[in-house]
Amino acid sequence: MRNRNLWYWLFLAPALTALAMVVLLPLAYGVYYSFTDWNGIKTPSFVGLEHYKALFYEEEFRNALWFTTKFTIVSVFLINFFGLSLALLVTQKFRTNNILRTIFFMPNLIGGLILGFIWQFIFTKVFASVGELIGVEALEGWLSTETTGFWAMAILMSWQMAGYIMVIYISFLEGVPQELLEAAEIDGANSFQRFYHVTFPLVMPAFTVSLFLTLSNSFKLYDQNLSLTGGGPYNSTQMVAMEIFKTAFVENAMAFAQAKAVIFFLIVAAISLTQVYINKKREVEM
Repeated sequence: MRNRNLWYWLFLAPALTALAMVVLLPLAYGVYYSFTDWNGIKTPSFVGLEHYKALFYEEEFRNALWFTTKFTIVSVFLINFFGLSLALLVTQKFRTNNILRTIFFMPNLIGGLILGFIWQFIFTKVFASVGELIGVEALEGWLSTETTGFWAMAILMSWQMAGYIMVIYISFLEGVPQELLEAAEIDGANSFQRFYHVTFPLVMPAFTVSLFLTLSNSFKLYDQNLSLTGGGPYNSTQMVAMEIFKTAFVENAMAFAQAKAVIFFLIVAAISLTQVYINKKREVEM
């Protein structure tokens, strides 16, 4: 037993060391620097809670946090809706199932920066041309307002992640016993009733995982925000990750940016863990 425990920890040691050096140690340093006046160059001096107090009075950070929250709510709903819909589609008995799965998953393989530039061209050039052709002014000037920029980012994020979430739902849908569905059909349940009362409770664990992934990824979004809108116009579509980056590397206020990052980390962690806890309870109840 002792040898087994020794080999167990020896095999885990490289992963634990990497985790400590790449995640835990930088996190600890970040928390420490958030209580100092460090600017990336000079020796830091302890300033206590000054940066955290200043956060309550910074309008730009509050606006970025509010925009990020709205974007996350919409994105989580759209991504899970389309991901589950695509999973239900490709688990039907079609000859082209494998091809469709590949096509739907492919956007997730493209980098966020590249996707942002691709969709920027679509929104600014293609939409404008179509709008001019059919006489719809609403299609012209996309990305020039906060509202259209918001929906452009939601469309991009949904298009990229829906295929990835689809794969998670597929893995659970294919594990649903067909006998239960057939029994429900014999009892007179229609398609919606079979899905809601039989299929959905059995894929609840997939919903928990998918909700966690979409929540965390939407909150932390940066590269798509940078390449699609750049935070414009006038920082109206700037998300928290971009706002923290600008504070650190444009304003050179490293310690203040660390304080923002710590608060942001606590918010995302609290929301994600609460969501997992609630959904785990629902899994048991269902």
